[in-house]
Amino acid sequence: MITSINPSTASAIFEYALHTPEQLEQKLSKASQTQKAWAQQDLQSRASKLKKVSAVLREKKPYYATLITQEMGKPIAEAEAEIEKCAWNCDFYADMATTYLGDETVESNASVSKVVYEPLGLVLAIMPWNYPFWQVLRFAAPALAAGNGIVLKHANNVPQCALAIEELFLLAGLPEGLVATVLVAHSAVPQLIEDPRTSALTLTGSTPVGKMVAAQAGAVLKKQVLELGGADAFIVLADADLTLATKTAVKARFQNTGQSCIAAKRFIVVDSIAEAFVHEFCAQVAKLTVGDPMLRTTEQGPMARENLRAELHTQVQKTVAQGAKLLMGGEPLPGAGYFYAPTVLDGVTSAMVAGHEELFGPVAVIMRVADAEAAIALANSLDYGLGAAIWSKDVAQAERYARRIEAGAVFVNGLVASDPRYPFGGIKQSGYGRELGVHGAREFTNIKTVWIGPARQV
Repeated sequence: MITSINPSTASAIFEYALHTPEQLEQKLSKASQTQKAWAQQDLQSRASKLKKVSAVLREKKPYYATLITQEMGKPIAEAEAEIEKCAWNCDFYADMATTYLGDETVESNASVSKVVYEPLGLVLAIMPWNYPFWQVLRFAAPALAAGNGIVLKHANNVPQCALAIEELFLLAGLPEGLVATVLVAHSAVPQLIEDPRTSALTLTGSTPVGKMVAAQAGAVLKKQVLELGGADAFIVLADADLTLATKTAVKARFQNTGQSCIAAKRFIVVDSIAEAFVHEFCAQVAKLTVGDPMLRTTEQGPMARENLRAELHTQVQKTVAQGAKLLMGGEPLPGAGYFYAPTVLDGVTSAMVAGHEELFGPVAVIMRVADAEAAIALANSLDYGLGAAIWSKDVAQAERYARRIEAGAVFVNGLVASDPRYPFGGIKQSGYGRELGVHGAREFTNIKTVWIGPARQV
């Protein structure tokens, strides 16, 4: 059984039976057949369906947002913003699909030569709970436009969202079976990877899980896109606009209760302005409203699962024992649900747990450095490389620093965020491949050269 639990109350919402082997076989068979027919439709026809997906998302936004909040605890205003972002993403790819995925003529000695983008087939999507709609839709929109089908193995603590996503595409008029949600145990994932009907896979999750999935997919030579863990650096230089930097820093760390791969996790602050930054940062963190995520006044809800809260608390305790200063928070909140106090740790070094491990929750880590060079070295010292931010009034210098940061994205004087207009993904232990933008649109395609002779004399 898969149990949907409300993290605000720790009470069960609903239980779902796992799909039987026979049901799983039916879903895979149907998805494979449907995808082959879907791929035969022209690109513009497929892309236009995304406009209908967008319309359904907006029409049912209150319902979908409530599902998100009930199953993983995201404050309702953030959940609504997640659905709106999904709708925007669908509109974007509906408009850009022919530009990103249309045939490209290449000048050569051929009579005609082209690059064409053809679907790979069924893409297995192993998705996380922290953005239960966005993580799926950001990959699914371009993948479907390209002619692929999707087998969705969602996180087992958001089964209502997983089933609602399957229904979403049906409501939008896409063929039945093209997007198939499978309710299976983690132990069934290797079977899905090895199944000859799945042609590629995408995973958003932890680095250890990414390594296991990559090994399994590599053994059968299937394309992968992996978006894994992060310990994003938020660098505050001596000439930063502290008012804007601290305001953004609070959102960058505590949005989604800190449960985001690209949340700012290490605040690397130059010594000369560290005291001022920490003072203002803590003052703003103290104002955060923690509570019922269904209330619009709530800024931080519960963590998604009890075991995640326990793991986070252990990391905090170990870091304090290693010499970090606990400036605020540092403990689970009493009462029902999986709430954790907004926490700030100062004086953290790379040798401490919070200085080199990913903390997936509402805990900010302050690391002080002498200057910009030391900040860059510290930012690059870990094996993660997802995102980073640099704050400085000298934008030209900050851009030069940005080019030295080892990450998939670096934002100067702004909040690190995903956006359908540019690629998203990591390097090093944060994964490989890209979602979004033109690069993400082409990840699950066969980039094929078509050469038509006879050859011309040149």
